[in-house]
This record gives sequence, structure tokens and C-alpha cells, in this order.
Amino acid sequence: MIKLDILSDPICPWCYIGKSWLDRALAKHPEHPFAIEWHPFQLNPDMPREGMDRAAYLEAKFGGKDRAAEVYAKIAEAAEAAGLEIDWSTITRTPNTLDAHRLIHWAGIEGRQTPVVSFLFRAYFREGRDIGEPEVLLSVADKAGMDVEMTRTLLEGDADLDEIRARDDHARARGVTGVPTFVVANTHVVPGAQPPELWENVIAELAGTPDD
Repeated sequence: MIKLDILSDPICPWCYIGKSWLDRALAKHPEHPFAIEWHPFQLNPDMPREGMDRAAYLEAKFGGKDRAAEVYAKIAEAAEAAGLEIDWSTITRTPNTLDAHRLIHWAGIEGRQTPVVSFLFRAYFREGRDIGEPEVLLSVADKAGMDVEMTRTLLEGDADLDEIRARDDHARARGVTGVPTFVVANTHVVPGAQPPELWENVIAELAGTPDD
């Protein structure tokens, strides 16, 4: 197997789009060689732990309501092209994602990372749920088949908070400035959401055969 490391944030729309395109390629090539591992990167490392109103956050980030609308119109177009149904009107909060990243980390220990990532994207982008809330994270853990009571105990404490922050800092120190960022075989860095065709070409190259 070949390691495919993915740096991502579960409130990043381009990460959701990038995962959808990767999933499409992997479904077409079930014999793909990738062993996937997800890694933390917070889009908003200074976000208050309680999160904040999404409209206020976007206006502050992009310099006004009109600019935010312009940026998200392009994102909505890309999401639609990727076949994703996003109800932007239901997303009212921008959460701090530290606890979501902790959940993804623990899911890795249980071998359930990708399902947890999928359910987090769905909860935030399709259901408009605040994935900074413990009960939302526990429902995700339950859907993914994790040990819910153990997860509850961990969320109530500070387990692995420092590790998640350190891994985020390490990614930035290595030059990562945005997500998604994909690293193939710990060697080749592929930044940004990439179309299925690119991943199909990568799979074919790794297999040593031309892509049809």
C-alpha cells in the first residue's frame, strides 16, 4: 500500500469538494493502492472555543458581505459540479474544530477515520449542525461505530489537545498554508481540491499502466 496523507479541516468547503472528487476516483478504481490517513489543519486556529456567528465571521474574513458572497458563489458552483448538495442557509455557526480534529484522531486509532470525516462533512455542510458541540461529535462517533462512552469521556477532558495543536503547527512549519493538501508516499505534495481525472492518472502511474 502507498500512504496518502490528507491535511484537512471539516469546515473547509474545498476539503469537502476535494474528498468528493477523490472518492469518485477511488470508487472507479477499487484496486487503488492508497492507505489514507487524515491530519489536522485548522483554517481558523484563533477561533474562540465556542465558535462564532458564521455571517459575521465571513464578512470579517473576506472584507465585507459582498466579497464573502462573491467567494462563496464560486465555492457553491464547484460544490454543485462535484455533485454535492449543500444548504448554505442552514449553516449559522463557524465552529472551533479542535474537538472535531480530536475525534478524527481517535477514529484513526479505531480504524474509522474516513467514515468519521465523511459524517463530519455531512453534519456541517448538509445538516447545518455545529460540529464544535460535543453531542454532535458523539452522534458522529456513534454513526461511525466508535466507542461512544469512551469518546464522551475523552471529549470532557483535554486528551490530545496539545498533540492536535502541535501537528497543526508542524504542518504550517513545513509550508502548508491551506487545505486540502494531499501528500503521496510522503514525497509528492498535491495542494488543493483536485478533479477525479488527476487521481485516476496518479493511480494508473502508481500501477505502472497507462490510464484509459
